[in-house]
Amino acid sequence: MVTKQTTVRNAYGIHCRPSGVIAKAAQGYDGKIEIKGPDGATAHPGSVLALLGLALTCGDTVQVTVEGPNEETMCNRLIELFEANFDFQR
Repeated sequence: MVTKQTTVRNAYGIHCRPSGVIAKAAQGYDGKIEIKGPDGATAHPGSVLALLGLALTCGDTVQVTVEGPNEETMCNRLIELFEANFDFQR
């Protein structure tokens, strides 16, 4: 099991589009993944709605826990996404 913490860096937080990118990265992973928000609420990152339910804003601390095959790689990938500055064109 790998657990790491990071800070949301996207200026607008983890809204619908970043949630979709994170969910796509997590879907199909053959193990357990849990995201814990600053208020202690948890979600599975394979669901956009579950991620949106955490209401993560810029500066929030999140905890990523991964258990299963290639857990270190998956955890690092999710950390990268939570730290990303998404620049979606309008």
